[in-house]
Amino acid sequence: MRTTVIPAQITTVEDKIAGNLNLTQILILMVPVFWTTIVYSLFAPSMQFAFYKFPLVLTVTLICLVLSLRIKGKVVIEWLAILSKFNIRPKFYVFDKNESYLRDLDLPVSQEKSLTKQKALKTKKSANSNPSFKEMVKMEYFMKKRKDRLIFKTNGNGGINVACK
Repeated sequence: MRTTVIPAQITTVEDKIAGNLNLTQILILMVPVFWTTIVYSLFAPSMQFAFYKFPLVLTVTLICLVLSLRIKGKVVIEWLAILSKFNIRPKFYVFDKNESYLRDLDLPVSQEKSLTKQKALKTKKSANSNPSFKEMVKMEYFMKKRKDRLIFKTNGNGGINVACK
């Protein structure tokens, strides 16, 4: 009886379509067929053999044969993709602690802007102060209504936003 070992990690196993060839190898090996058809039918003299067509077809065929070979379990075109990604990536990573991204910059402000900033801070402080008795009664009314409900949402800065719906 014939037995087959099933690997534990199925995702690492390549699908073999024809013999020992996978899909990428078959697609690479189909390129010379299409290229030969294009050269034979479109280049002058059309639909006839010419000696200059032979080197064009031969070079593409040899390139595709080399790209479809396997080295250490990977197809050569995959190795070329890995090497090109490696060579394209940045070579030096510079860390600049003086970067201005997400930093509060203290720039000199004109007198008019500083006055509006102070007014904004005052209004902000008054908004954050303790609510009055009337506001407390309104909040309690909203809490007791069955139709309305409170929605709590956290924001990215660790705060919480409360809304009545």
